[in-house]
Amino acid sequence: MNSIMERWVQTCRRELLDRTLIWNHRHLLHALREFEQFYNGHRPHQGIANARPLHPLPPAIADPEKITRLNIRRRDRLGGILREYRHAA
Repeated sequence: MNSIMERWVQTCRRELLDRTLIWNHRHLLHALREFEQFYNGHRPHQGIANARPLHPLPPAIADPEKITRLNIRRRDRLGGILREYRHAA
């Protein structure tokens, strides 16, 4: 368990705390809460094509016309430090 927590702390430090100026305790807790939600929910984890375990890979888009019509939305979290990308419905 120690190695898992060390990995999480290193990732949190490298991806969040090294890029953020923390003002106070409340701001630190807010930033850590946002990073935890991003890390556990949206962040692509390493695997085959960043697919989640036990879920099939999405079909590849080979048609160039479909690629140009993709509607992708970006949501910035924590002032743009964390970015989420989603297909617009």
